[in-house]
Amino acid sequence: MPDPRPGQWLSAKLSQHRIADYKPFGFVDGEGVRCSLYVSGCPFACVGCFNEAAWSFRYGEVYTRELEDQIVADLSQSYVQGLTLLGGEPFLNTEVCLSLIARMRAELGDTKDVWSWTGYTFEELLLESPDKLALLREVDVLVDGRFDLAQRDLKLQFRGSRNQRVLDVPRSLAAGVAIPWARALDADRTYDQIERRALI
Repeated sequence: MPDPRPGQWLSAKLSQHRIADYKPFGFVDGEGVRCSLYVSGCPFACVGCFNEAAWSFRYGEVYTRELEDQIVADLSQSYVQGLTLLGGEPFLNTEVCLSLIARMRAELGDTKDVWSWTGYTFEELLLESPDKLALLREVDVLVDGRFDLAQRDLKLQFRGSRNQRVLDVPRSLAAGVAIPWARALDADRTYDQIERRALI
């Protein structure tokens, strides 16, 4: 599994400003009703990744103003809690992500939160390029770290392997250390275990 040096991978060199998918009004990519933008390109290439098609920076469609208009319109709905950035690797598509967040903030203020998934750890991002730090400062909740198939655990909330964390980014940045998101709630059994028990 790749472990990049600080600044080794840069959005300015890698990103093709392409989008793998956009899913409005979903319930799985974070807390509440969310609009989820899946960016293209991820050199972490974790074994067992659920979205291997999005590893290529050339996958999908080019991000457009029309798509941005649609996302902001969807986010303006009162029942939508926020925006989720995932992919692919959002922190290697910072121009797209920062543009969308800036537009969202300009039109909707701080009424919506931002979640992001990343293969980077919080500690790695603190040592990274200015654009990655700028995006980190805009995120409220971060699910960090590479997916590790050997540590896969279906009982975890919002993440696939035990090494990954759900972090409160504003508190973490203020403290200078990773602080867990207080509302994270893991299960004590998988769905299959619950289903089997119900049949006994």
